[in-house]
Amino acid sequence: MLFHKLVRPRLVPQAFPLVRAYTTTTTTTKTKLTPQQIQIVKSTIPALQDHGIAITTRFYERLLQQHPELKNIFNTAHQATGEQPAALAHAVWAYATNIENPAALKTAISRIGHKHASLGITADQYPIVGEGLLSAIKEVLGKAADDRILDAWTAAYQQLAECFIEFESDLYRQAEATPGGWKGWRKFFISKKVHEGEEIISFYLTPIDRAALPAYKPGQFVSVKCFVPELGVYQPRQYSLSDVPNGEYFQISVKRESSLGQKPAGRISNVLHEALPVGAELDVSMPFGDFVLDINATTPVVLLSGGVGLTPMMSMLQTIVARGKLRRVVFVHAVRNGRVHAMKGRLARILSENPQVHRAVFYEEVNGTRDKQGVDYDFEGRADLHKIKDTVVLPDTDYYICGPKLFMDAQSQSLKEMGVAEDRIHMEVFGSPSE
Repeated sequence: MLFHKLVRPRLVPQAFPLVRAYTTTTTTTKTKLTPQQIQIVKSTIPALQDHGIAITTRFYERLLQQHPELKNIFNTAHQATGEQPAALAHAVWAYATNIENPAALKTAISRIGHKHASLGITADQYPIVGEGLLSAIKEVLGKAADDRILDAWTAAYQQLAECFIEFESDLYRQAEATPGGWKGWRKFFISKKVHEGEEIISFYLTPIDRAALPAYKPGQFVSVKCFVPELGVYQPRQYSLSDVPNGEYFQISVKRESSLGQKPAGRISNVLHEALPVGAELDVSMPFGDFVLDINATTPVVLLSGGVGLTPMMSMLQTIVARGKLRRVVFVHAVRNGRVHAMKGRLARILSENPQVHRAVFYEEVNGTRDKQGVDYDFEGRADLHKIKDTVVLPDTDYYICGPKLFMDAQSQSLKEMGVAEDRIHMEVFGSPSE
């Protein structure tokens, strides 16, 4: 992702020679790269391949040194593991690669823009990022980053920033125009905690003012901001909404992430599970996200999830059945074992009341005395769509996949092997190895 870990720091853009061109730009300005600037940016692609992570690592180091208040808003685990610098390096490289084909970036801008909006990113923050990125390029590449390269990348960054600013401004306008909607953070409290298996708790979040909440699309998420005592900072995280809109509370279902080897424990998930009781207050964003169910379609739908990736799928499933019994649904879920199989009681009730809904649950590990095949699960082992090809491969079917990246890659590849068109497959990475 490009900039989605930034959230509303109260900063004033500092003067910096390399970024004078965009520190005063408004959203009405449309930067156009010259053909020469485009060729210069393209010429830097090999350098980005070789030095991209060094550039972005230095970028984050400088940014947090110069603006320590940003430690309240960056995902510190992603910084420690190097995931965020690697993601930013890939995004910068992808932008340079597609510099002549802006249409190819629309999907990425939408996905990242929704994350930005959930974190309250504002237009005046983009110059801060640009300043840091250009400084890091100059520092890492040295004399190879001459004035022509820096000027071209200044214009390129400004062009991309304007795309995000315009997109996110539209999202904010839509949010504020939505009944019950707002911009930025709103105070909520935990009104109920429900254990969903050994690892997941559903949190019922009610607004402090008790005013009505907006409707949202099945598949969308909210950002939640918590104080992390051991860091002494606030940290935001995004969680899918796991129920249907009710106007009174939001429900998120959070997996507690424990440390494993070099993987650190999920700081926010552990704070939510352990440190915040019923009644505790949180800052919550409006619902955002473009990984959403087409609620107007009547053709079959297959919902595929791995682990805690089932949370947006439960919102989608409950939305479909609430709208009637005409749409065929296949709910495919893969989980380690029955102890961590969340929401299986809720799923069982939906199946018993809706004959158009079908299930295929895979347990990687089976407890022979506790787990009952046909009741709790259907198949032993990892998810294998080839075993249920006749159930999931139907004409005009749409596929929604959510879970760890390896799970999503495997399921999408299986679908393509079975003849499913790529434009029928919709995916969302849920969480990360360190969250």
